[in-house]
Amino acid sequence: MKHIARKRFGQNFLQDDRVLGDIIEAIAPVPGDTMVEIGPGLAAMTDLLLKSLPHMHVVELDRDLVARLEKRFPREKLTIHSGDALKFDFGAIPVPEGRKLRVVGNLPYNISSPLLFHLAEFAPHVEDQHFMLQKEVVERMVAEPGTKAYGRLSVMLQWRYRMALMFVVPPEAFDPPPKVESAIVRMVPIAEPLPCDLPTLEAVVAKAFSQRRKVIRNCLAGMFTEQQIVDAGIDPGTRPETVPMEAYVALANSLKPVEQLGQPTPQQVPR
Repeated sequence: MKHIARKRFGQNFLQDDRVLGDIIEAIAPVPGDTMVEIGPGLAAMTDLLLKSLPHMHVVELDRDLVARLEKRFPREKLTIHSGDALKFDFGAIPVPEGRKLRVVGNLPYNISSPLLFHLAEFAPHVEDQHFMLQKEVVERMVAEPGTKAYGRLSVMLQWRYRMALMFVVPPEAFDPPPKVESAIVRMVPIAEPLPCDLPTLEAVVAKAFSQRRKVIRNCLAGMFTEQQIVDAGIDPGTRPETVPMEAYVALANSLKPVEQLGQPTPQQVPR
């Protein structure tokens, strides 16, 4: 029986063989990898990955798809984690000594940003991540300061990862076809990100981009003096989207940790 894509799970199943081949080539799996796929769906990518891997893990929320996967793959080839990737402990997946986890997936558009922030918590345990996302989201992730797409997502992810948009995937590559273009992004965790209190950085960046049409002096009023902004190497008359990630880190480092400031924590900041 054909599985009907469920809108509430954001399901769009990749079915284009050429695109699938390009993705596998970008991931370049090798037998020693510990690979976890988020949202395997109908297992089109899972099948191809298992041609190079003796075993892999998948995280799937849809119980009907979990049942299909259990019937299709033996346990020695596929470990299925039935549940929500937003709550999944990726650090609990066993990895051989000296190795790190590799994460792949066609991420549901409706939870992509929260899921990326959740995964960032496990970055020290991850070698790399390759994801299919809405093209607009990927463009925001990799955007440079001074561009329209540059914003909170850009700053927070660029603090933790080196990222690149690999290639664009058209809607007709999916069933059902989404209304937007998709793109493949490669995310490689930075071994030693700039030191800072992460919740404080979250709070600073959220406040800065809450009124992005205003100059940063006004956006950060009440949190920073103009002199503190200047000391971080920022022109107080510039707009938030022109400020590089490193300057936001400098601002955050000039404050006390967020729990002492009464600012929102990352869990409270809207995403």
